[in-house]
Amino acid sequence: MSSRAERQAKATAQLQAACDKFNAAHQVGAAVSVELDSGKVRKTITVSEAQVLSGHTAVIWLDGISGCYDLERVTALPPASTAEGSPP
Repeated sequence: MSSRAERQAKATAQLQAACDKFNAAHQVGAAVSVELDSGKVRKTITVSEAQVLSGHTAVIWLDGISGCYDLERVTALPPASTAEGSPP
């Protein structure tokens, strides 16, 4: 049986791997949609890389949204979603 510290280290490593995967596929400024706390889905862009917050949640900061959001609630959009003249 593993200790609590070992389980936490494994969980943090999994979160970091999710951040690394997102960051490798998407640069800062990528078009995304995010499910807000209200349940509405909003299109925006990333303003940071994804990162592990305090060892417990993979998060990312988004344009026009206060605070950060759980990476699980963020979906990258195809590049065409940011075509000139269309809002993110």
